[in-house]
Amino acid sequence: MSDHARWEAEFAKGVVGNTTTYNRSGIGIKPLYTPQDRNGAPFEESLGYPGQYPYTRGIYSTMYRGRSWSQRQLVGLGVPEDYNLRVKEMLDLGASALSLIPCNSVFRGYDADDVPSELLGTCGTVINHVEDMRVALDGVPIGDLSTAMNDPSPFTLLAFELAVAKRRGVPWTKITGTSNQSDCISHFVANHMFFRLALQGARRVIVDHISFVNKHVPGWNPLSIVGQHMQQAGATPAEAMAFTLCSGIQYAEDCIAAGMDPDQFLPRFTFFFDVSVSFFEEVAKFRAGRRIWAKLCRERFGAKDPRSWRFKFHGQTSGVDLTRQQPLNNVARVTTQAMAGIFGGLQSLHTDGYDEVFSTPTAEAARIAVATQNILREEAHLTDVIDPLGGSYYVESLTNDMETRINAIISMIDEAGGMYQAVENGIVQRMIGESALAFQKKVDAGEQTIVGVNAYQVEEDPATYPSLEYPDAARMQSYLGRLADFKKSRSSADVDKAISALAKSANTPKSNVFEHVVAAAEVGATHGEICGTLRKELGFGQPLTVV
Repeated sequence: MSDHARWEAEFAKGVVGNTTTYNRSGIGIKPLYTPQDRNGAPFEESLGYPGQYPYTRGIYSTMYRGRSWSQRQLVGLGVPEDYNLRVKEMLDLGASALSLIPCNSVFRGYDADDVPSELLGTCGTVINHVEDMRVALDGVPIGDLSTAMNDPSPFTLLAFELAVAKRRGVPWTKITGTSNQSDCISHFVANHMFFRLALQGARRVIVDHISFVNKHVPGWNPLSIVGQHMQQAGATPAEAMAFTLCSGIQYAEDCIAAGMDPDQFLPRFTFFFDVSVSFFEEVAKFRAGRRIWAKLCRERFGAKDPRSWRFKFHGQTSGVDLTRQQPLNNVARVTTQAMAGIFGGLQSLHTDGYDEVFSTPTAEAARIAVATQNILREEAHLTDVIDPLGGSYYVESLTNDMETRINAIISMIDEAGGMYQAVENGIVQRMIGESALAFQKKVDAGEQTIVGVNAYQVEEDPATYPSLEYPDAARMQSYLGRLADFKKSRSSADVDKAISALAKSANTPKSNVFEHVVAAAEVGATHGEICGTLRKELGFGQPLTVV
């Protein structure tokens, strides 16, 4: 009897019943993997070396040995002064890049004086015009530090930052960062609050945004293709990766149709993913996605520059996995998620505060979230070896299985006419809903353990854990007074002229809409005025509801 046969016999005696389990993507997982589970492809073809096609092992030859991932902590609270104070605290603690989360009123496309004041600043910072952005970034070296603006179409936050840079004398060529919520498809599918403009209008604006930024702000990433929303809505890791790549395909084809060169715009495409607690599945998701995207860019889009084949992505630990029950357990969950993203080869990382199930993170929770990354990098030495799980029989087999599953979904979306048509017909939304329901049924049945929720429960007082208090009402009223004063002090004639030009641009196919957004921001047009104008001209965002 061979050693393998002997092991199988002994295992069968010790484990009775079905020996195959299934991960969240529905891929069967065996109890043991051997060299026979490799697909037999030559090393260079399937894996290769870091920084070399097909980039399975990482997009840079040095990876974290040369430069660690960016610690891009999301920050957003209250008024611009609050944001500025918290940002400086985070930078002192080791954060190396910024990410601005605006108030929900901003995400919805309105100024602060258009919504009930008690809602303002509870989930992000109120940023309504260029002066707000000046205060938020006061003392922050925007010419030296990467900034991410969580900024859906029509990208007013970047417009405000560019206006601030011009006032400071900082060349736009020195501005780096990402338009972090630029993916209108993911908003249409799974994040309806962000969806400000009708889908076809948003489709027009994103192409104009990419064109303008490539020309005038070459260090900025105008497109962040978001898998996070779809995975948090219930998509499996494989589905989230597949749908995100399908969105990338759609945007690339739209840019090519607009006359852009793939080797000009593809290097500035970035991705943004949720990292769940399903550790090995997430590692395989990222390795497979990186390999697929490289092949798509080289073979489907005809890009010749290796920089165009790189799959650059930001990871955020999954808030969906966090629990209100025993919330300190969330520190362990976030650590596991962060490790999965790091072993998966991410370029920047946000670690959630353990208390984000209650509110925007408290200062203490934010410190722990930043320290988690510092510990993983500097105490646990996770940066010592590039792709340390590469070559594992299990990880390589799972990466291949994920690649097969992802490619099958991409083929299905292609057959449906592409990503825009698939989401307009509800195909993607229906698949996500079915996956969400299937996972919840497993939780309800106890087949999927959630510690503290359906197992290992304990009695505890929710008041034990502090949550962030609502912004001070008087402080918010003071902000509203400043907003009114700002609107009175600006040149109404200049604003009216810029808004009129913006409206005309929206109805002129050859005109660049984002160029006029920037021009309007520079003369003092507010976020709500810019969004309202484009809503009127391009249509109100009405995402499809699928039942």
